[in-house]
Parts: sequence; C-alpha cells; structure tokens
Amino acid sequence: MTFSVLRLLPSSTAFSRMLVAGATLTFVLAWLHAQEGQSPLDRLPANVRQITAFGERAVWSPDGSRIAFVHKTFGDAFEHDLKSGKTTCLTCSFPSAGYFRVQYLSSGDYILVGPSQVTDREKARWDESEMWVLRKDLAKPPFRLNQRLSEGPATSRAAPRLAWVVSGRQYPGQVREGFTELWMADVRVGDEAAELVNRRKVHEAKWPECWLEAQDFRKKDGEIIFSCYQPEKKSEVMGVDVSTGKVVNYSNSPQVYDEPEGIFPDGDYTLVECDKQNGLGDSAIDVWKLRLDGAGKDLKRITYFSDFPGYKASNPVVSPDGKKMVFQIGKSKDAPGVGYGILIMDFE
Repeated sequence: MTFSVLRLLPSSTAFSRMLVAGATLTFVLAWLHAQEGQSPLDRLPANVRQITAFGERAVWSPDGSRIAFVHKTFGDAFEHDLKSGKTTCLTCSFPSAGYFRVQYLSSGDYILVGPSQVTDREKARWDESEMWVLRKDLAKPPFRLNQRLSEGPATSRAAPRLAWVVSGRQYPGQVREGFTELWMADVRVGDEAAELVNRRKVHEAKWPECWLEAQDFRKKDGEIIFSCYQPEKKSEVMGVDVSTGKVVNYSNSPQVYDEPEGIFPDGDYTLVECDKQNGLGDSAIDVWKLRLDGAGKDLKRITYFSDFPGYKASNPVVSPDGKKMVFQIGKSKDAPGVGYGILIMDFE
C-alpha cells in the first residue's frame, strides 16, 4: 500500500484498531471504492483553501496581492484581491473573441492570449491565438501585439519581457515543418499601442525529439525554462541559456510526464505537472516540486488530487515571496488547462 493511498484513509481510532486487528485488503479496497464519488475539495489539507468556485490558469500579481485568471477557455479575464476577497472582471467592458490566458508583466500591465475572432474553435485555439496588452489602469481596450504563438508566453519578473513559441501552425511557410521555435522580446507599452522590441530567436527543436512550450525565465533572464513535449504523452523539463544556446535536461525522466509550470523566486526549484504517481499522462497529473540541478532526483509530490478518480491538480504558480502557490482543480476528461476553481496552498 503506497503512502498516497494511506493518506486517504480515515484517521479515527476505530479505523486504526481495525487495521491493527488485521482488517482485510477487501475492506480497504471497498472503502477506497466509496471515495470514487468524492472530490478532492471534500478532503482538502489544512494548508489549502479554495478562493473561487470557477476559473482556470491563475497567476500572481507582481506584488502578490492579487490573482488573475480566465473564467473559461475563450472567456474573460478576472482578478481576485486577496485582502478584500473581491473578484472583478478585467475584460468584460471590452468586446473580444475571448481569451484563454491572462498573465502579468513586471510593470503590472496584463498580457492576454486569445484570437481576434473565432470562426472555428479548434483553429482559433491552436493556430490563431495571439498576444495582447491590457494596461493596468484598464482605461483602454487591449493593445494588439501582432504576434501569434503556441500555448502561452513566459513572463519575466525582472523586466517587461516575454518568451514564446511558434510553429508552422501559426506561421505556415515561415517556420519549417515539424519545428517549433522559441523567441524572446521586450514589451514597450505606450498610451495608444504596445509593441515587441529586441526580438530574437533563442532555440528551435524538431518533432518527435521535442515540441517546445515556453514556461519561465531564470537566472536574471539568462535562461528560459521550457517544456519539451515528446511522443506517448511524455514531457521533460528543460532550460536554454539565452546567450550560448546550451540546453539542459533538468528532469531526466523519459518515462514520466514532467511539465514545468511555476518557478520559485530563487530559481532553484520549479513546480511541475507530473504523472509519476500513476503513469497516466497529463489526464491524471498532480503538482510536484523539482530541483533544477540537472540530476532529476530531487522530486517531491505536493498535491494528491489524482488519487480521487476523475480529478487532477494543475497549472501551479508560485507566489513572488515563494511562500504559497496558486493552482486549480481539473477533471481528467477535459483538455489540459480546463479548470473548475482556484485554490491556494501555503508552503509555510
């Protein structure tokens, strides 16, 4: 019996006596079967609290006082104030085709990801989504950056800077077939427009060796941490030196799904979505903590949502002070990123 199973069992004295007296495996399995109708929200640890009953892809504000998220794929962006407990809509006043990500620049302005229009949801989600800047004063509609991307960008804590990935799906004829390219640039925000400056390509990879997704900056923006997706629902945590192009594999676990999500402020660790507990891929992930030393050995499980059939924990992001993480509850049947509420875990 694994630790993850034991932690689900009741802690009552009566139950403990039954185990000591030799309770059968049949009884234990019957009790576990009864949990199939439960949600992880029914058995949250003392250091975890739910702050919204809806939403997905949550991120921290630069000062750690607010959390931004989208309420659904192709939805609006919202912001939750941790002190007041008030949740407000950031984009409801501005017509749009909807967004599936919101993130903060170091300036406090918002980066939105979504298409300019939706005629085909699949194509809009994977081929036509682009980046927009919403000023923090919310005085004007989002500014278009005229840059499509695959998935979402990495945002720097140190400067208004982004990293993102493109493929032939976004730019047919410009990106070689089967390749993904990792780019970075600074964001310049004015009164009437925003633009990307100092653009440069940092890395490229070819499928099936790797399909890139930008995740985080590290080492004073000298390194970009990225997901290296691979066949058979596998993924590795990797980083590239933006000056030399040298790539390091930090997870070194080819049989496990490891996707980096939220890096700690000191850059020594990152949170990862991982299936090491069950080997079921990204449909049954939990949050783990990986040391970025290149050995791939220091990996600690943080959440246990996938122990409840049909559920997963995903999209974790570490607070600016490194003392908390925000994450979401998801369901195994849904596509990656779909969430049903935002939670916070205290590390201390």
